[in-house]
Amino acid sequence: MSVVHHLPPGWLLDHLSFINKVNYQLCQHQEPFCSKNKPTSSVYLDSLQPDPVSPFGTPAPCFAPDATTVLDKEDGGSCEVITQKYVFRSELFNVTKPYITPAVHKKDQQSKKDENLVTGEKQEVSVSVGKIRELILDGSSQLIQEGLRSGFLFPLVEKHDGSSGRITLPLDACNLSELCEMAKHLPSLNDMELQTLQLMGDDVFVTELDLSSRIIENNSSFSKMITLMGQRYLLPPKSSFLLSDISCMQPLLNCSKTFDVIVIDPPWENKSVKRSNRYNSLSPQQIKRMPVPKLAAPDCLVVTWVTNRQKHLCFVKEELYPSWSVEVIAEWYWVKITNSGEFVFPLDSLHKKPYECLVLGRVKEKTALALRNEAVRTPPVPDQRLIVSVPCALHSHKPPLAEVLKDYIKPGGQCLELFARNLQPGWMSWGNEVLKFQHMDYFIALESGQ
Repeated sequence: MSVVHHLPPGWLLDHLSFINKVNYQLCQHQEPFCSKNKPTSSVYLDSLQPDPVSPFGTPAPCFAPDATTVLDKEDGGSCEVITQKYVFRSELFNVTKPYITPAVHKKDQQSKKDENLVTGEKQEVSVSVGKIRELILDGSSQLIQEGLRSGFLFPLVEKHDGSSGRITLPLDACNLSELCEMAKHLPSLNDMELQTLQLMGDDVFVTELDLSSRIIENNSSFSKMITLMGQRYLLPPKSSFLLSDISCMQPLLNCSKTFDVIVIDPPWENKSVKRSNRYNSLSPQQIKRMPVPKLAAPDCLVVTWVTNRQKHLCFVKEELYPSWSVEVIAEWYWVKITNSGEFVFPLDSLHKKPYECLVLGRVKEKTALALRNEAVRTPPVPDQRLIVSVPCALHSHKPPLAEVLKDYIKPGGQCLELFARNLQPGWMSWGNEVLKFQHMDYFIALESGQ
């Protein structure tokens, strides 16, 4: 369970536990081929052996299968089935200290004031800032204290081994957004051809052409490993995705599905993104043109991540949601803390806040349809709730919402994430970086017995 504690103010989440409970287990049949039905699509087997060297600077674990099973075949022969389990790198959630110390925070505050005096800019101020501060202080304090009592969070212990505790992050080995751009120039599928590719067999090699215009589905109970431009990615079981940019969403619109929850993490425009050139941002008007009304089922729950700019929050509530016929019903906050329960940024920081906002809304229903759906009504979504967790060291790796939203979605509801950077079992994911955090460099292979 990713929910460690659920109290009236909200939830304390374990993001790492959520990833690893997915059961990233690869299964491979040894020769001779022992599947009763051979795959009919044009895919190729790929090796389970990870690359020998990881960008983290340490050798990647050699293949050491968790289990080997001998299966009897109908023709009297037999074959071996070997499995290998992977887990997400735990050091990526090792946040022992705040990102900004009190001394640096004080210097940053003064620098920001001086900059505003020179440029004439005024700091964005909302009348509700005081209430938000009170909500986050009181609510997160309850959840953090419960986490400390249970041992999930722990008091900071100074290291005496001389190590800095810094995490070495791998470089982006494959630029997925560039692959999306390249795909626009590849031949497109005929209208008569299927726009969904179901992965079959053991480990699957999928060509860039397959990905350019198709939804990829892994409907098996095991993970799959695919290779794109020489880079390997792990696909969780029961997951689906479309790797494309905003101009190539047609396969998603043609899949004959509507969704009961849509989570959106837009690439908002801001100064830090422009300076870092980390990813391509979209203007509010481009975000407004997203085909959410065509993807949303009646009574769909829409959840949008919003940066701490009041301008963006007002846009979502006053312009974006009304244009999609979505009624605002709640605001939640993701509060980022260290392993010992401190805010990762000072709560009063003018530069960065230790929290991000989520705006929740429901698609407005016509009266007749609303009456017809009374039997499947879900509980009302509570307002002003907190999601407290230790953030991942990887930029924009948001905490999972599946378990905190499940009570507010009808049983068996279809789930979609837009602008996703990772995959989840049971969810459809779309974006031009949808496989980013599924890269093999972020996982390690467990040795037998672990």
